[in-house]
Amino acid sequence: MFYYLGLAAILFSIGLFGVLTRRNTIGILMSLELMFNAANINFVAFNRYIITDGLTGQLFAIFIVVVAAAEAAVGLAIVLLVYRNWRGIDTDHYSVMKW
Repeated sequence: MFYYLGLAAILFSIGLFGVLTRRNTIGILMSLELMFNAANINFVAFNRYIITDGLTGQLFAIFIVVVAAAEAAVGLAIVLLVYRNWRGIDTDHYSVMKW
């Protein structure tokens, strides 16, 4: 179990580092996906080793995959809109979209 938790911690750390340091929107979205996958590994590992009868961890993991797919679709739509207006996808352009 500790191997799975270590892997999830490493993935989450890499994802958090990517979210905090990237200026490119695509890189930020990919880092968020890493963080979601780390959460999925944790859910499945805890479900396997704590409650061996149920499928609660797997159901939460499937729910997170669905939310990640929706996040990717909305995120890519925003990226395309920003690229069309400013010819770049750096996060500096997002402050211009404020009211």
